[in-house]
Amino acid sequence: MKHYLSINDIPDMYQALKEMQDVKNDLYAFAKAGTHKTLGLLFFNSSLRTRMSTEKAAIQLGMNVQILNINSDSWQLEFTDGRIMDGTKAEHIKEAAGVLSQYCDVLGIRAFPGLIDKSKDETEEVLSAFVAYATVPIINLESSTAHPLQGLTDAFTIGELTKEIRAQGKTPKVVLTWAPHPKALPHAVANSFIQTMKRLDVNLTITHPEGYDLNPEIVKDIPIDYNQNSAFSDADIIYVKNWSSYQTYGKILSKDPNWMITQEKISHTNNAKVMHCLPVRRNVVIDDAVLDSSASAVIQQAGNRTIAAQWVLKKILDYGS
Repeated sequence: MKHYLSINDIPDMYQALKEMQDVKNDLYAFAKAGTHKTLGLLFFNSSLRTRMSTEKAAIQLGMNVQILNINSDSWQLEFTDGRIMDGTKAEHIKEAAGVLSQYCDVLGIRAFPGLIDKSKDETEEVLSAFVAYATVPIINLESSTAHPLQGLTDAFTIGELTKEIRAQGKTPKVVLTWAPHPKALPHAVANSFIQTMKRLDVNLTITHPEGYDLNPEIVKDIPIDYNQNSAFSDADIIYVKNWSSYQTYGKILSKDPNWMITQEKISHTNNAKVMHCLPVRRNVVIDDAVLDSSASAVIQQAGNRTIAAQWVLKKILDYGS
């Protein structure tokens, strides 16, 4: 694997999940794979799980890790060609990416969308620039439109959570549900989740209020149910995530508290496990009673972030060896 930019960079999802289980069974099986290699993690936005899990994964492979918070620890970067740089941005991405490629063997980039200009966000300006100008492999730690490390984590976690269902010869029903949030949030997690589920043997349904339809090029023929209660019927997995409007780009059209995930709603499922990528706002997105119950799989899910990152890093190290 040269780069990991999208869940679609994985050629065989089921083979990847099998190998991830091997990683989880023996975290130090390849403890020297990254010896004398350095992973650079560049954050244009905040992070907790992505930063800590990816750093831990690299260390378990024997890599050194360097972390740079671009907005506070570095020069501000210019991404536009031909710009007269007489403003606040002191360094161009061409030099920055070239220099960082001298210091690091792999670069991880995290950069959220502006949620103002849809066309600009969909060009993946920051991620695409590093791919263009760096000379080392790039890992997407969440970009404007995708979060493939989270998508891979989710596939692995759902595999763990639905073993008994699949052992009975049944296909798990997975529901991606919108939930209210006080801020306008990106579409990246939802996009990668849909793309990932399409590659698994699951029955996926998406539920959200009208006006919150996601990118039709990603959703395509996945069924949409605007009634959350009916969508939850017989569900085995409830994946909870807020996103802002795609059509009325970046806007909050609703904060309807009736879409919050509660125990009463979970009672209509097939004893579903509840997943969320975290951080989650308690009693806004999911109530305490659900998060503190055996239905919640969010901690297990977060723990698997290390497994996903370690598998991706190993694949990239193998490619360059």
